[in-house]
Amino acid sequence: MMSTDNGSEHALEQITLGGGCFWCLEPVFRALQGVSQVVVGYAGGDVPDPSYQLVCTGTTGHAEVAQVTFDPARISLKEILEVFFTIHDPTTLNRQGQDVGSQYRSAIYFHEAGQKAVATEMIELLEGQGLWDNPIVTELTPLETFYPAEDYHQQYYENNPDAGYCRAVISPKMAKFRQRWQSKLKAQPA
Repeated sequence: MMSTDNGSEHALEQITLGGGCFWCLEPVFRALQGVSQVVVGYAGGDVPDPSYQLVCTGTTGHAEVAQVTFDPARISLKEILEVFFTIHDPTTLNRQGQDVGSQYRSAIYFHEAGQKAVATEMIELLEGQGLWDNPIVTELTPLETFYPAEDYHQQYYENNPDAGYCRAVISPKMAKFRQRWQSKLKAQPA
């Protein structure tokens, strides 16, 4: 059980996902109903407390990830994974678009065995549907350690909507996401 912001006990879950640049992942998951928190960071490597600059060298073994905290009574892990598999290409090894390197790999870092089972089932289902020409290469690994990224990476898209990468890469991705998953989005402030 995790405590909610108002101090009451509520059964929240976490899953840690890598699918390219974490700046692209965070705004998608933050927009979903039932998601209470998204923290970007690093997972899957072997260097303690890595910095962004070090992870970018590709020598730490870490992936850029988003750790998603959600209420499974409002959004299931299966639904989160459905979104995950539509917002990145899970068939490209160590790259997403122009972002190349092992830090951009497709990865699911599960927090408990039940999550591994759901992710395995989802991957098998998607492979069976033949949506892509190439096989899914998403890494499926237990989460060992998650390191939050530096503060300036948190809510990057929200805080820097006019930055070149945000306008050229994230905004088009968000538009497609919002169109496809409209029924799952949090209400927009008026």
